[in-house]
Amino acid sequence: MSSTLTSTLQSAGPLLFASDPAPGGGAVLFAADVTRARVVAFELPAETGDVVAADSGTPDSGTPDAAAAAVRVDQLGAKLASLLGVTPDDVVIRGLAVHPVTHAVYLSIARGRGADAGPAVVRAGADGELDVVDVDALPATSFDLDDAPAPDDERQDFWLDGTDTGSAPREIQGVTLDIAQVPSYRSSITDLAWIEGSLFVAGLSNEEFSSRLRQLPYPFDGSATETSVEIFHVDHGKYETQSPIRALTPFDGGASILATYTCTPVVQFDVSQLKGEGLVRGRTVAELGPMNQPFSIVSYDRDGEEFLLVSNTRHPLLKIPASSIAGQAALDLPLSEEGSSMGIPRENLDHPGVTWMASLDRSNVVVVQEEAGDIHLRTLGAAEL
Repeated sequence: MSSTLTSTLQSAGPLLFASDPAPGGGAVLFAADVTRARVVAFELPAETGDVVAADSGTPDSGTPDAAAAAVRVDQLGAKLASLLGVTPDDVVIRGLAVHPVTHAVYLSIARGRGADAGPAVVRAGADGELDVVDVDALPATSFDLDDAPAPDDERQDFWLDGTDTGSAPREIQGVTLDIAQVPSYRSSITDLAWIEGSLFVAGLSNEEFSSRLRQLPYPFDGSATETSVEIFHVDHGKYETQSPIRALTPFDGGASILATYTCTPVVQFDVSQLKGEGLVRGRTVAELGPMNQPFSIVSYDRDGEEFLLVSNTRHPLLKIPASSIAGQAALDLPLSEEGSSMGIPRENLDHPGVTWMASLDRSNVVVVQEEAGDIHLRTLGAAEL
């Protein structure tokens, strides 16, 4: 097996596939190199839709019409540790994506918990086998963000997911949270979304209003539209411009983006307003619960209706009917005031321990789930949701 480290990537971050297969059935995988504030676009070849490290397995051969088979890997954490030559505690998932042709699942892995942890991209097929993807062997282009915080930027971000070496228990209002205070550059890229030929990159910037959404045309041409965004945070009772989006997904046919933040407000942004001009205010449509950090937001269909799932660090897996969003008035009152609202309806689902998620297809969601002292990769069908 070739080295699990890569010279193309310096750090692990969010992953995303362009949702449309490339001509001939290949695919484009976007990987965030957070430490360098860079997005790398890897071109996976049409012949197999995959490249894996030498001697590490046989690629899936799928076609665009292939049905998505359920993916399941029990004891994922232990198996990743063995594959990557680290202890299970040093396996940290930073991103999850599904290949649009083969439906294989790709994981962005940090081999450690600090800022210097080495990255690896690992693929899980329907057979449950894990392979290290040799990204250095793939054609690639990259885009460097010119608005990212510098390493010496004194501003900080707070992570509640317990994945950093600096994470430590802290009791707040009777709730114990694993909190890490990290330099803002480590949140320069927090999530990715793909809408009609453009990559949207969420994260922190070096601007005064530091929460940013960037739009990068692909293929990369050196241009970017960078927009500072603002939200009203119901639980905090104020407008905020410093908190980064933690997870986002296209919505309403790509006309808007749904984003969620720490302490779990859900906010809708009109894509047509993200023009790089001034400060754009999103419409807060839900408050899902305080002292909490989201991992992922995904959509799926059940019985002809669209739903959204939000996974997070402290509350149950949350289900939201997409049809409720259009009619929800913007939430702009603190919870402490009379007449305030938590917004759109939501349902707690009985799937404890779900962290990272991605749509396998419109009827199935692949999830990372913590259970019995390990993490597992599982597929949840619409009937279970």
